[in-house]
Amino acid sequence: MVFDIDGSVIELERGKSILDAVNILGLCSDTLSERPLAAQIGGEVFNLSYTPFRDSSIHLLRYRDEEGKRVYERTLEFIFIIAVRRLFPGARVCVRHSLGSGLYLTIDKQPALSFAEAEALNDECQRIVDADVPLIRKRLDIKEALAYYEADGQADKAKLLKWRKFSYFDVYTALGYMDYFYGEMAPSTSYVSSFKVHYLGGAVALLMPSSSSPDAPLEFVPQPKLWQVFRQSDDWGRLMTCSTASELNKRVEDGSVHELIRVNEALHEKAYSNIADKIAECRAKAIMLAGPSSSGKTTSANRIATQLRVLGLDPIMLSLDNYYIDRDDIPADENGEKDLEHINTLDIARFRRDLVSLTAGEETEVPIFNFMTGRREKNGRILKLHSDQPLIIEGIHGLNPTLIDEHIRSNDIFKVYVSALTTMNLDDHNRIKTTDVRLLRRLVRDFKTRNASMEHTLSMWASVRRGEERWIFPYQENADVILNTTLHYEIAVLKKYVYPLLLDVPPESPWFCGARSIVKFLNYFLDASVEDEIPPTSVLREFIGGNTFYN
Repeated sequence: MVFDIDGSVIELERGKSILDAVNILGLCSDTLSERPLAAQIGGEVFNLSYTPFRDSSIHLLRYRDEEGKRVYERTLEFIFIIAVRRLFPGARVCVRHSLGSGLYLTIDKQPALSFAEAEALNDECQRIVDADVPLIRKRLDIKEALAYYEADGQADKAKLLKWRKFSYFDVYTALGYMDYFYGEMAPSTSYVSSFKVHYLGGAVALLMPSSSSPDAPLEFVPQPKLWQVFRQSDDWGRLMTCSTASELNKRVEDGSVHELIRVNEALHEKAYSNIADKIAECRAKAIMLAGPSSSGKTTSANRIATQLRVLGLDPIMLSLDNYYIDRDDIPADENGEKDLEHINTLDIARFRRDLVSLTAGEETEVPIFNFMTGRREKNGRILKLHSDQPLIIEGIHGLNPTLIDEHIRSNDIFKVYVSALTTMNLDDHNRIKTTDVRLLRRLVRDFKTRNASMEHTLSMWASVRRGEERWIFPYQENADVILNTTLHYEIAVLKKYVYPLLLDVPPESPWFCGARSIVKFLNYFLDASVEDEIPPTSVLREFIGGNTFYN
């Protein structure tokens, strides 16, 4: 057989693996930045131990690749769980959510995890890594998998598998333990060369390296505001008995999803009301509202405005998008492309002057940007704020301090960060990434409002994510309040809009891998046709349609 591996061609006898070819070609490396973690054939990701059965063109995935990073994360989680089971038999590990440079995991044991025990876990993980234990992938009959997880005390995974539509289940095994993370892992434990177990008072942050410098784990940077919002989402999940895919499926099946929607939306309304109370209390003249793509910024700005009106105020809405410079004036990067996420696409000087003028109560002409022509209109919009008219300014760069003139008093500005920070899990060991939920929202919205194909939206997502990492996430802790717009029921609603379309993405498409990743976690959710229950002001309406703020 002939393998073309990233341009290097090699002929091997049938039965040889991708890893065999990688070793012969000398493409392996001791550094994580260069070491292959998995392989992509067509649009599908494979373990390096996979044996192709025909001539193949193969692309190696490394840590700098999004899917390579996911392979690394799954492998590290697998090693960590084995370490916990070795040191603390019977303890329950739950992968909760991302936290800064790593993952937040809880270890349910008595007595609670101590600092010394967290250090011991770090050392045990390192011993497992140093042992270079092979991670063996195998396929089980679904009944066999269910029997194993029930006998092993993993009721969460057993409950989830009962919703699986397929007759088989793929697992990885090592050191007498068997688990699966709904995606591929590295060939052996030694591939996880860079990590750290950081103690967090009875729980841990499992730290990983950055994509740009992967050969050492990042230091832990506390993000107390973000962590508090994740904790609130966890609390809401427990309150509504909807923390996992199986719990949501049960609600869809028995009809109690309608009550779930009502309670979930009421919790959202209460959150918006609380923010409005804080804004009114501090008498802010301008509310800067920012967040990543598909976080529900526009709906959130309008719902805060509604709550401020309840308090007797008359807010004025202003979008940062109107401060875009003319498209022709945006410089191209080294690849000849224009980065529309860059803050320099905004007329920063004009915005700073206008904000000073507006908060001083002066009559001000603010610009209007025409997205059809890609240029600013000749005449703008005249605004003059009265004492009862706070200005709500929405845009992805809203929390960037560059936008605020030094002459504006800090008390005059109230900063809101908006994002969809889901804490719903498939099971104890498999979280649903917040970025995946936002991507699901965007796929639905782009298809419904712009007739955009799944491949078109998927092709833009990497660029969107790079912009978020550079221009949005670094400023989230600067917010006065962080608003979580995730809805615990939304995946069951969003699924039916795009699931068939994602299945139609062909294997030869460069975006098949991204489509397949979403399909794999959607396979575990039931559809919910409950649009009649979803309020017209719901954040979800921003994506599925019917949002009255847009009428």
